[in-house]
Amino acid sequence: MPRPRCERCQRPLDHCLCPLIPSLDSRTRVVLLQHPSESSHALNTARLAALGLVNAQLRVGEVFDDLVELLQTPGYRPALLFPGEHAQVLTAYGEVDDRPLLLIVPDGTWRKARKLLYLNPLLEALPRVTLGAVAPSRYRLRKAPEPGALSTLEAVVEALNVLEQPVSFDALLKPFEALIEGQIKAMGAETFQRNHGTP
Repeated sequence: MPRPRCERCQRPLDHCLCPLIPSLDSRTRVVLLQHPSESSHALNTARLAALGLVNAQLRVGEVFDDLVELLQTPGYRPALLFPGEHAQVLTAYGEVDDRPLLLIVPDGTWRKARKLLYLNPLLEALPRVTLGAVAPSRYRLRKAPEPGALSTLEAVVEALNVLEQPVSFDALLKPFEALIEGQIKAMGAETFQRNHGTP
């Protein structure tokens, strides 16, 4: 029989993360487009980002039919958080009345994220933004495909910390860190060290 789950964070009730999830406001509107294969993943960091940000939304799917309306959200300028040859490194919002970003964040493995762009040509056409130098990922349970690769939640936190400085969005990482600690505890220190190196 499946363990009862929290309807909000989708974690088993005895590991509910809701008490750790903040409710942070941001000028930036964050829209997370999640590949369906990620939605049932135990470490669903996009869901944590959406739950912890008031001005965020999580969409699950491969093709998003209402992208035209979404990208025309009044008061925002859309940008895709995704590396690429012409991606601009994010910088803080200026003093002048700078329209905040409607930050579109694909969520999935690199292959699945690229597939989302391929299946939604409007996304492919958006101006791209990327992160500058980043701290190493705290995501100790997945091997990073390359140095500087972050989980979706970490990428969102880094982006908002840059855009909206001096405001900090690090509180979003609390449930993420608790989730990782819980997974490590469940697998046992020995197994963790064998599979993922020293904690």
